[in-house]
Amino acid sequence: MATLLDGRSLARTLREQLQAKAEAWSNRSGHIPTLALLRAGADEALLSHARSVRRTFERAGFGFQEIEMPAESTTEALVEEVRRLNGEPGVHGILIQEPLPAHVDHNAVVEALNPLKDVDGVHPLNAGRLLQQRGRYHVSSTPLGGITLLERYGITFQGALAVVVGRSNIVGKPLALLLLHRHATVVLCHSRTKGLAELTRQADILCVAVGRAGLITGEMVKPGATVVDFGINVVDGHLVGDVAFDSVAERAGALTPVPGGTGPVTAAMLLRNTLQAAQWLAEQNNTGTAT
Repeated sequence: MATLLDGRSLARTLREQLQAKAEAWSNRSGHIPTLALLRAGADEALLSHARSVRRTFERAGFGFQEIEMPAESTTEALVEEVRRLNGEPGVHGILIQEPLPAHVDHNAVVEALNPLKDVDGVHPLNAGRLLQQRGRYHVSSTPLGGITLLERYGITFQGALAVVVGRSNIVGKPLALLLLHRHATVVLCHSRTKGLAELTRQADILCVAVGRAGLITGEMVKPGATVVDFGINVVDGHLVGDVAFDSVAERAGALTPVPGGTGPVTAAMLLRNTLQAAQWLAEQNNTGTAT
């Protein structure tokens, strides 16, 4: 039976550490690290996520602002709001809640972000710096949380074959780079990958982030593999991942549960990135130079 990688206990430890660091920084600077969450529309899934982020930030003593714009907001209106938040000295991190309405030019909104305030690492500058491991950059909190969880449990990256199922800009692609930077050999799969099961069965580390409940079953997993499930799906009123938990748990060596796996650590990484953004912005203001 697989060892469960407990994200809740790690998240508690990280939250306590970050709270202490944020308090120390606030005492020195006179500012509270603050996140602004921007969304268009009031979809229940978005509202639920926003409530979760608010609880995490308020519990850790961080600042939190929630900006809701109408679902019919234009691209121009959202870009203008992002630029306003860029110039707001009391806001250190900006999180654009996805998905945005279909009529909105997602790229235009993302590119309007100040890269230093882009705490989810979606701006092209942050994505490019992650690719090249050059300079300062923010990394999306979800893949960073998954990597942090694996590191805490002592999973070996160097020389391991890591298969990532999912190629989104916010999880799959940055996760593949984070694994590659730790000297894993990485295979990035997606919805058009042929022979998916043949590839997943070879993985020492299997990461799944496609949003399809039960996609990965036990027979698709190498015995003893580490399986990281980033999926969030609701089936019959219950939260489940992209991995068929019972069958995979019988074959895997280690497995993240849903809920209680990567999710709590993702929230802690958003705290980390917001504090990091606050510190970088303060340094830039003190030196008068861009980072």
